[in-house]
Amino acid sequence: MSTMQAAVICETEGTGKPHRHLALQTIPRPVPSAHQLLVKVHATALNRADLMQVKGFYNPPAGESEIVGLELAGEVVAWGDEVTGFSQGQRVFGLIGGGGYAEYAVIDAEMAMLMPDTWTYQHAAALPEVWFTAHETLFQLGRLQMDESVLIHAAGSGVGTAAVQMAKQRGARVFVTAGSDEKLAKLKALGADVGINYKTQSFAEVIKTETNGQGVNLVQDFIGAAYLSDNIDSLAVDGRLVVVSLMGGSRVEVPLNKILLKRLQVMGSAMRSQPLAEKRAITQRFMKYWLPVLAAEQVNPVIDCSFPLADIEAAHAYMKENKNFGKVIITVT
Repeated sequence: MSTMQAAVICETEGTGKPHRHLALQTIPRPVPSAHQLLVKVHATALNRADLMQVKGFYNPPAGESEIVGLELAGEVVAWGDEVTGFSQGQRVFGLIGGGGYAEYAVIDAEMAMLMPDTWTYQHAAALPEVWFTAHETLFQLGRLQMDESVLIHAAGSGVGTAAVQMAKQRGARVFVTAGSDEKLAKLKALGADVGINYKTQSFAEVIKTETNGQGVNLVQDFIGAAYLSDNIDSLAVDGRLVVVSLMGGSRVEVPLNKILLKRLQVMGSAMRSQPLAEKRAITQRFMKYWLPVLAAEQVNPVIDCSFPLADIEAAHAYMKENKNFGKVIITVT
């Protein structure tokens, strides 16, 4: 049986609850199903969902790998019986349900995208999870239009840096929040119009002032409960709120009167739990709207730094401290 190195979730006994952490182990290579490719992984990337999975939350859907990692870039080495159109050694990247923190991983053939010749594996690995999420939340759910305005929270994150570029490229006015003036300066360089330091400013007050009391058309939110009231206050009539993550909690009293009177829409988005058919459709939308723009370098993924797979624990510690601006990449082979 062929084997590989992978970062596996382990539990260490101690006082109180067992400590869950990642450790490199030798395990069997995955075997592609009829509709999958087997890929030699050269790079993957960190996401907040990875940190949650290690803690015991946000586990993979049934049938997906228990190994952490939601995206990959690498070389095709094998494929299932019903796969056509791929050849040995082709460079591909894409979104996966799990398994990225390993030397080999499988990906649905309809979700595997060919890499442009000029791209590095690190460049490609920085794209799938965050650019898919940004497109779906801004344009599919959020229906952001040219000349509308959007407030993007946690804008220094991977999704945030993608969303800023996408929204600006489509002609929207972009408001962003981040926790330092340094990050805000970088976001303005990406195209943000108004930067708000959430540690020193009330974003709801800034939005009110900058929009003459009208509010923004769309809010893309990663915080959840802690921001809900101010998000609602920041929205214009007929505004839309898309909740992407719950870093600030999940339970809060909802001001339904404001939702009613302003005719607001509140929506949630979770990529991993969607059925395969919808994930394939999401991939096709990305390829149609953003792959040509990315290939032409009109927009680009923002990469903060990279760690080797052997230092995966250090990479997770770095993300937990909110040090990154953009994506944290993991080099595998």
